[in-house]
Amino acid sequence: MNEGPLRVGVVGLGFISRFYLAALEASPAWRTVAVCDLDPAKVADPPEGAVGHTDHTTMLDEVELDAVVVTAPNDAHARICADALERGVAVCVEKPLALTPAEGEPLVALARERGAALFTAFHRRYNSEFLALRERLEGSVPAEVTVRYLERIEEHTGDDTWYLDPARCGGGCVADNGPNAFDLVEALVGRVEVDTARVDYDSSGVDRRADIGLVATGARARVLLDWSHPGERKDVEVRTVDGRVLSADMLAGRPAFKESLWHEYEGIVADFERRVREGAQDGAGTSALRLVEDVYREARENEGERVGS
Repeated sequence: MNEGPLRVGVVGLGFISRFYLAALEASPAWRTVAVCDLDPAKVADPPEGAVGHTDHTTMLDEVELDAVVVTAPNDAHARICADALERGVAVCVEKPLALTPAEGEPLVALARERGAALFTAFHRRYNSEFLALRERLEGSVPAEVTVRYLERIEEHTGDDTWYLDPARCGGGCVADNGPNAFDLVEALVGRVEVDTARVDYDSSGVDRRADIGLVATGARARVLLDWSHPGERKDVEVRTVDGRVLSADMLAGRPAFKESLWHEYEGIVADFERRVREGAQDGAGTSALRLVEDVYREARENEGERVGS
């Protein structure tokens, strides 16, 4: 393993890539040596010291890389991750890891086989307000957790219209925002299972709202997702077994649009560096895919029961 700065390539230069690129540039542990996007215009002016590519396999074959960051549309994640892991290149992939558990689980096996780190990035786990909440909970046992992830999706996607194509996104708010919310719940109470789920769709088949009940050993959780919410609300509330109620507003102190993401992605690249150097694996990516799949299944079964009643 390279003992100096790690050589990284970024695949996918859509809206979220700006946060990765800024975090990588700010860190002495990383050196961005390549960027890749299908759109030639997006790679025409790469970061200083980097080369631009329009095909990720060419980039992987022609550039010496320690790692790649994958921030392409969701439906491309599995293919790009597999191509990198096959070459022994560590991967940080923006959540979700893939579209389904059937796509994600072979990637975990491949990473182990090749001895390359595979890391799914859930940026909210690095949020300073959430981290402070976890510190305040030290020594307490959560009994109930509520996570709200509410926004108007059209205000957050920029030119990335694929978010509103279920075939490319994997669904809607459940597939794309659900993993971040589920990751926060599991960070607080451990592994959870889906208990109840109601999912509301728009006329184009995109799920816009969801109300999800989760259960863990000794705890319950509720996740509220909304892609049609006026404004933005991202928060976590915890009720402990001894009756305390603690909360974290993940947008607090950072009122500008997407302002909270800058420090969260700095947390991602720092954690990824550690995992690359240690060869550590991360199972959170497949856990989130399991929960997304179970939510959709539970919601379909509930809808069928209502129709049949």
